[in-house]
Order: sequence, then structure tokens, then C-alpha cells
Amino acid sequence: MFPRDEYDWRIAKAHAAMDAAAVDLLLIDSGELLAWLTGYTVSETMYRAALLPRQGQPWFVLRELDEAPCREKTWIADVIGFADTNDPHQAIADSICARGFADARIGADVGAYSFSAHTAARLKTSLPRAEFIALPGISDSLRWIKSSREIAVLTDASAIADKAMRAIAETIRSGMSIRDAAAVAAATFLRQGADTGETGPIVKASGSHEFLHGALKNDMLNEGDILHVELIPRIGGYGARLMRPIIVGEPTSRLRDAASRIVTLQDEQIAAMKPGTVARDVDAIVRNGLVAEGWRSAYNNVTAYTLGLYTRTPRTSDFSRVFLPTENWPLEDGMVFHVYASACGLGFSETVVVTPEGGKRLTSTARQLLIAS
Repeated sequence: MFPRDEYDWRIAKAHAAMDAAAVDLLLIDSGELLAWLTGYTVSETMYRAALLPRQGQPWFVLRELDEAPCREKTWIADVIGFADTNDPHQAIADSICARGFADARIGADVGAYSFSAHTAARLKTSLPRAEFIALPGISDSLRWIKSSREIAVLTDASAIADKAMRAIAETIRSGMSIRDAAAVAAATFLRQGADTGETGPIVKASGSHEFLHGALKNDMLNEGDILHVELIPRIGGYGARLMRPIIVGEPTSRLRDAASRIVTLQDEQIAAMKPGTVARDVDAIVRNGLVAEGWRSAYNNVTAYTLGLYTRTPRTSDFSRVFLPTENWPLEDGMVFHVYASACGLGFSETVVVTPEGGKRLTSTARQLLIAS
């Protein structure tokens, strides 16, 4: 998907982290980091990993059935396939020994979903002379700052979200079902080049914000209903996200006022997203503003989280960097976030990249309550 010099930049970042931890070999087993660093990833039907030495050439160990597609996509020349009758952990340990790293300091993301207690025990048993160095979160932190090429792909994914949102708003009517709206989004995704037709939550809004993670239903839409639409198209695994409320019929004055305040506060938050600004200060703009003005009685969920590369993993969102009152880390140029705010049954969100001038929206749908005509 990317030219080799993109991967050289990524390898250099990984090597710098390895130098800081004084490790000889980096074990790469999280789905996202595999894709980001090697160009290829696959589900963990059977354990698999890539190994990056501080000196020398990397290698990839995975199921024999996955060897051919791996060779097609990765820049790594040394790809080892094991039979389904073999022990994956032993195959990886054997490859480490065969390449002279039996006594190495091996860095591993002990917080990664792939590095389970079972995997840790099996590798330590098979590599008794190796020292495993805990590098919790490295699978995420290496990917926080996006390259210009990554931002370009996220921009393309954002354009698909915008087109799908417009298509839903132009199509949906009273008497249609929520599933009809989801079908419009899925079809737009596939026609426009998204990886899949997975849409994100499309539900009938109710209450304050409890609808955000609602499940798709066959409910019919009637006059006055608010259709909450969250779109999550991906290109090459890179996912953009966009939320808008679409009301069937004319909105009340209170809904118009609520939408205006949510958007205004979120615009201020996006403008504040400059390098060096502390996350909790950016978060406070929306969180404190909506509570102080009475649009929400409490605001306990995050107001933004990391966007970027998604693969088949147990998580659907990356919370390795979020906006909360407890987050004291500074924003950095090139970070990308899903920035979202909700109240009164309305949810607005954007895909936003941090720049020296403030946050730049990659999604471009009108910042307003959409009305199904």
C-alpha cells in the first residue's frame, strides 16, 4: 500500500524505541502494528508474529496457509510458514534461536491483546535464556503520529464518510426503516472503494447520549424521530469516523439550539487542538461547556480518541490516547482523533488531524443538524 521509504521511516521509529529500552529484538504480534510495520496482518486464528532485530533483517512467522498472501503484501523477504499440525509458539521460538537470538533481550508489548498470559508463558518456556523486556503500549504509541501518506488515506476515507452521510440525508424519509439507512451507507462505502460495508452505529436516538452504541434494528422512522448516524469507512485499514443527527421532519427550537451549542463548543475544541496543548485542557472545552450550560447533567465519556489503522482485533476503537479530565499528555503534530460530542439525543463528530494552526477537519459534512426532506 505504501512505498518502501514509508516503512523505512516506521522502522526507524521502532529502532529508536528499541534503543531506548536496550532491546535486541522486537516481538510484533498486535494486528495493527503488524500491518503498520510490515504491510501485512492476519487474524490470530493461530498465533503469528514478526520479529524486528536492532541489527540485521526482520522475519515473519505465520501459518503456512497465510504465507502466500503475506509474501504478496510485505516488504519482509524472510517469511516462514508452519503447518497447522505444528505449535505456533514453538515455531516462533525456533526461528529466534536459529537466527542467533536465543540469549537476546526481547521487547514485547505486554499490554497487547495478542500477548496473552499463555503466549508469554509458552515463549518464556521455549526461550529460557532470553530476557523478555516489557514495552507496554508500544504497539499503539509508535503509530500515534501519522505520516503525510497516512493522513492522505484518512482524508480519502473521510470523503467516503461524507458521501455516505449525504446519501442517507437525501434518501431517508418517514416510513423507511433504520436498516434502509444502513443499506444506503453500506452501498456507498463499497461503491466508493471502502474495504467493507461495515457502517458503524445507525440507530434511533433517545435520551441524552445513551444511544451512541446502540444496535441496528428494523424500527421504522416517523415524523420527529432523530436518526443517529455514525460512519466508519476504512481504506487499507485506515478508518475515518463521522457522526451526524438526521431528523425526520422539522426540528423543535430546543433541538436547533442544542445542535448549535454542541457544534460551537466542538468548533472551539477543534481550534484548540495544537501541538503542545494538554489533552485535558482541550477536553474541558466541550465537557465543561455542555454541563455548565445544562445540556448534559454529567459528561462521563471521552470527547475524542485516536484514529488510524484498524484491523481484526477485539477492540473497535483505539483508546490509547483519549480526551478526559485525567489526561495530561500534550498533543503532537500529526496525531489524528475522532472528536465527538453528544447531548439531547444529538451526536456530532469529525475526523481531525492536529496541526500547528489547530485541528484540521478531514471530514467536511455541514456542521449542522441534518433534515430529511
